[in-house]
Amino acid sequence: MTVNHERDIAFPVGTESNQLSDEQILAQAPKRTWRQRWAASPLLPLISTPALVVVLLVAWKIYSETSGVSKYVLPPPEAVGAAFLVQITDPFVWQNHIWTTFYEVMAGLFFAIIVGVGLGFAIGKSPVFEKISRPFVVATQVIPKVALVPLFLLWLGFGAESKILIAALLAFFPLLINTALGVRSVPGSMHDLMTSLKSNKFERFWKVELPHTMAYILAGMELAVVQATVGAIVGEYLGGDKGLGRYAIDLQNALQIDKLYGAIVIMTLFGFALYTIVTSTRRLLIPWHESVQTR
Repeated sequence: MTVNHERDIAFPVGTESNQLSDEQILAQAPKRTWRQRWAASPLLPLISTPALVVVLLVAWKIYSETSGVSKYVLPPPEAVGAAFLVQITDPFVWQNHIWTTFYEVMAGLFFAIIVGVGLGFAIGKSPVFEKISRPFVVATQVIPKVALVPLFLLWLGFGAESKILIAALLAFFPLLINTALGVRSVPGSMHDLMTSLKSNKFERFWKVELPHTMAYILAGMELAVVQATVGAIVGEYLGGDKGLGRYAIDLQNALQIDKLYGAIVIMTLFGFALYTIVTSTRRLLIPWHESVQTR
């Protein structure tokens, strides 16, 4: 009987026979094209956004000079820019219009967060409550909000209260849907872990459900702040005594078309600033979440 003493020679871990160097790993890794590197670059929005604005302004200027449209109807961009600078440096515009709209949006968003997040948690945790509340929640969204504005003005008057209600009504739905989705997406293993630790309901909420749902709530806030801004300005436009919407109506009635375009620029920057604040808050509150890390 012969015994085969030949053995496979196993090289120890870390030798050159079975471990690649860093240079070899980098050489074997797939190289990204210049398009992929450019798409992943954080400089892309800093370059593309100003470039698109410049293209828009140039096209606007060319059209206003060559189309034959009256400059009264379509002022050239330099006229709108001059009017915008006058408006944005006017303390009356800040105190009487921009601040009023800001207050209405923030108040409406606050009430939308309270109602939307609260109902979202209740709907996400209770299928019975979802079936009961679904018709009423859907009804608040399918009814045109413009049709409700006269009622709100009749009930609450022409002050800020009616605009706050409109802003809250528009903003609460994205928060409700996202919160309910976040509660339902908590992994079952996390619930099993909390059960094994004999945690009470508050501990489950504070340590598992709220941290997991926070990313969904903040994502809903990004849309909610835009909806609240639209609701407040539309409410001012249809029946307000102050605010950016009322300011636009006053400029239209006074036939100050260049300043009317300037007011539209102010509204755009106003909404963009609020959206940027919410997205920055999201990065600060959940820096560990993959939705933030991949941005």
